[in-house]
Amino acid sequence: MANIYDDVVEVARRTMVLFFVVDTSGSMEGSKIGTLNQAVEDVIPEIREISENNADAEIKIAVLEFSSGARWLTPNPVPADGFDWQYLNAVGLTDLGEACRALSEKLSRNSFMSDITGSFAPAIFLMSDGAPTDNYKEGLEQLWSNNWFKKAIKVAVAIGENANKDVLAEFTGSDETVLSVHNPEMLKKMIRFVSVTSSQIGSQSTAVGGGEIDEVKSKQEAFEEQVSAAYEDGEFDVDDDFIEW
Repeated sequence: MANIYDDVVEVARRTMVLFFVVDTSGSMEGSKIGTLNQAVEDVIPEIREISENNADAEIKIAVLEFSSGARWLTPNPVPADGFDWQYLNAVGLTDLGEACRALSEKLSRNSFMSDITGSFAPAIFLMSDGAPTDNYKEGLEQLWSNNWFKKAIKVAVAIGENANKDVLAEFTGSDETVLSVHNPEMLKKMIRFVSVTSSQIGSQSTAVGGGEIDEVKSKQEAFEEQVSAAYEDGEFDVDDDFIEW
């Protein structure tokens, strides 16, 4: 007698790519880049667990650093279960425009969004402590013409007082998705929160609105609601004795 499970096949999961876009300019040298490296490395096991337990999507990770130019550390998105964080060094300028162009080129079905099982819109996490040193407007305009970017969960962390929050808001599309940090402890908390929350929300199937654009828009709204709730709950509070940058 045949086993009733003999014909059961594993349903292929879709992919959700989590992009880390990291400012590695000279002003990030020291505790900023050191804290960032450690915090991202520490949160990877949590992202890996979210992916392993997710019936809807496999989470993959892509890393783009920018300073004097922009460079992909991942030639292709890497499945979370096989991803190891490469420690970044900080030197050079802040070529955000180059980063925008590099990101736009990869946000395509001919490149990073090419999985045959299909892709959810990505989550894009930008971290920077300064202001662009190139003509970023042109690169950002190109990026905002990309439909994958339009539909993505977008968030930026402004590190320290010299981060240009207006420019970061141009990148994410709203002031509410620019999160300010002023010391290492706050940066650690924010990296964990953004990485975990965007992974959880971005990799879920939803039926809101009945269409892809409405679905992804709802994910951005869901992320912003989680940010507001975390602030209200004091999740990002730190002791006053921490040294600020």
